[in-house]
Amino acid sequence: MSIIKVSAESRTSAVAGAIAGVVREHQRAEVQAIGAGAVNQAVKAVAIARGYLQEDGIDVVCIPEFTSVDIDGKERTAIRLVVEPR
Repeated sequence: MSIIKVSAESRTSAVAGAIAGVVREHQRAEVQAIGAGAVNQAVKAVAIARGYLQEDGIDVVCIPEFTSVDIDGKERTAIRLVVEPR
């Protein structure tokens, strides 16, 4: 299972569809965002994905955590949102 990476320019509905699809297939999705704009889009996408999944009878929760990411040799702090059934 790969990590769904979100940027500030990501379309929330597209990310939400990806989250819902991964949760349906793997029972868990990980969404990663760096920066305030990206985190905003990621949280909105999780909220939309909850709606998609509730239509299928799947109730999910979102667990936020910090993670370190190496980008061009520099260590950056990212937010990882773990989405899994309740």
